[in-house]
Amino acid sequence: MQGSRFAFGPFVLDPAAGTLLRNDDPVAVGHRGVKLLAALVGRPGEILGKAELMDAAWPGRAVEEGNLTVQIAQLRKLLGPAADGGEWISTVPRIGYRFIGAINQLGGVRRKPLPLPDKPSIAVLPFVNISNDPEQESFADGLTEDLITDLSRMPGLFVIARNSAFAYKGKSRDVREIAEELGVRYLLQGSARRVAGQVRINAQLVDAASGDHLWAERFDRSLEDIFAVQDEVTGKIVEALLGRLRAPPSLNRPKNLEAYDLCVRARRLMDDSPQAAREAHLMLTRAISLDPDYAEPYRWLAINHWMGEVHSSGPTEPARKIALQLARKAVVIDPNDAGCRWILAYLLAYERSFAEADAEFAKAIELDANEADTFAALSDIVVLAGRVGEGLEHIAKAFRLNPFPASWYYLTLGQAQYAAGQYEAAVKTLRRDETYRTSSRRFLAASLAQLGRLDEARAEAELFLVANPHFSTRHWAATEPFRDARTLEHFVDGYRKAGLPE
Repeated sequence: MQGSRFAFGPFVLDPAAGTLLRNDDPVAVGHRGVKLLAALVGRPGEILGKAELMDAAWPGRAVEEGNLTVQIAQLRKLLGPAADGGEWISTVPRIGYRFIGAINQLGGVRRKPLPLPDKPSIAVLPFVNISNDPEQESFADGLTEDLITDLSRMPGLFVIARNSAFAYKGKSRDVREIAEELGVRYLLQGSARRVAGQVRINAQLVDAASGDHLWAERFDRSLEDIFAVQDEVTGKIVEALLGRLRAPPSLNRPKNLEAYDLCVRARRLMDDSPQAAREAHLMLTRAISLDPDYAEPYRWLAINHWMGEVHSSGPTEPARKIALQLARKAVVIDPNDAGCRWILAYLLAYERSFAEADAEFAKAIELDANEADTFAALSDIVVLAGRVGEGLEHIAKAFRLNPFPASWYYLTLGQAQYAAGQYEAAVKTLRRDETYRTSSRRFLAASLAQLGRLDEARAEAELFLVANPHFSTRHWAATEPFRDARTLEHFVDGYRKAGLPE
């Protein structure tokens, strides 16, 4: 995203691009470090409390204060001393930190606009929580996510994915800039207030090209009517953009609002740490106990079982079986949910039920051609089937629908680039901060090895093994859903050259 840059001493910080330059040379600062530094330089001379800084670097997450201390120490080391020999970042004991130094705010570097699709295109920006209760933030987020899902299922629309929409949460930006960055023409904005069993929702549809408001309305309803309101908002938007209503098959709606709230909160924790995975597990299990006929928690719990074991060096056989059972249950409850379908498809591929997996992927795309995660997951599977060109097309489509995605998209892209022999591109992708410290390091090590950069490859392999001490190439090859012997041998060859254990 685009925005202001900040110059101080020999440095230029571009928070939107996630870069820090020293005399025009890149400084290897991580994602959290950029967030912290941006918060500090954005308010030079002011004392920023520890809680505020932790919220800037770890939004929506509870983290230990020691994480902040470590990040500040790393920033000080990277920045070195200021011109007067002092520190750029000073500590205010027991309170927080302050940036010391003159700041020159520069204009933003404009990101190249994405081309508009050949159909009406829209992004739903995060609805603002206007209640006095911060606990209702998840309600506003859930409303946003559900509207994205409902719109994305409409034939004839191009809809930006949740991750990319939420990149703008809490930011005041010009609608034209946002639309250019996401490559859409229309934006839906709104606010939500939930108090004592009542909800007030304001929504407006904006044509970013002209700045005109195409539609705006306020809804005052009982909380029990929230899903009817969502359907009404969706219908109004589709009518404004397509001139007619064409409702797809209905989705399974929750009957218990506490189960719904738990599911909304758990969604945020699906692509995160082992601790977050355990928190999500408890929330989703509780949601199922409250509303056993609600499909979505089964879907996320299936991935939770899968990913929880991945954090511990790979899904075990029991975890895989449980995950598959939960995914099947989700599809039985709601056969019209594309998210349930692609998760089932992905897990079926790992069980080598390839024909059934292919059918489920196809059904997911038929139900929702805007579901970016479907194309990212499908890319992973078809690359290992030896259809590398097709895999590159799928991951490119996923990134177009989701320009600011979760870290696993970069892993999938790097894997596809390696399989295609695009080793330099794979190294560039896999060294992005979004994915660098994940298990994608194995593909980075293999790419470096194929380029003949063996010292770098072995260093990355060693770092990968720190987090994955039980990894073996043989076990990995036996458990990944390969369908093409030549592709399998290509990966194994890179692993061996990088020094990963047999």
